[in-house]
Amino acid sequence: MASRYVALIRGINVGRSKRVAMADLRTLLAELGYVDVRTILNSGNAVFCATQQQPSRIGKRIEQAMAERLGVSGRVTVLTAAEFSRVVDENALGRVATDPARLLVAFCNDRARMKQLGALKRGDWAPEAMIAGRLAAYLWCADGILASRLLEAVGRALGESATTRNWATVSKVHAALQESQR
Repeated sequence: MASRYVALIRGINVGRSKRVAMADLRTLLAELGYVDVRTILNSGNAVFCATQQQPSRIGKRIEQAMAERLGVSGRVTVLTAAEFSRVVDENALGRVATDPARLLVAFCNDRARMKQLGALKRGDWAPEAMIAGRLAAYLWCADGILASRLLEAVGRALGESATTRNWATVSKVHAALQESQR
């Protein structure tokens, strides 16, 4: 039975290094046997269909294939369609966040590491804000991403196990996921 998944690749097409054409990514995913592959934007977001598997297994498979065939390394976080939709639904910062480019979602490969955000939740980050869900953390970077002390602290806590997307990108991926399920 086929299920929908979302793959989020960390660190590709940021600056001049780790460049991956989305056409190449679509081809790679198709060669791995995934179907109805769509990429969203140029920042390593893909929606596809696959036989039911553990998302972590799919992520490792994509990571290995990217390294072998494209010569690019990058952590891949894979969520089921239901998990991704849950992340969208759990966003409790929507009323506070007035700019979708400054509202970040940190998706984490390692659910146990998400617990490390507990200490950060108790900190005073005003005017920034954070809410940690089960599958992701939501960060309101009021003064911008580059100036965010909160984003830096979350990055240290989650390390390479996390990848972030702004809310505008999350919304586009979610829309593509919804469209592909029709």
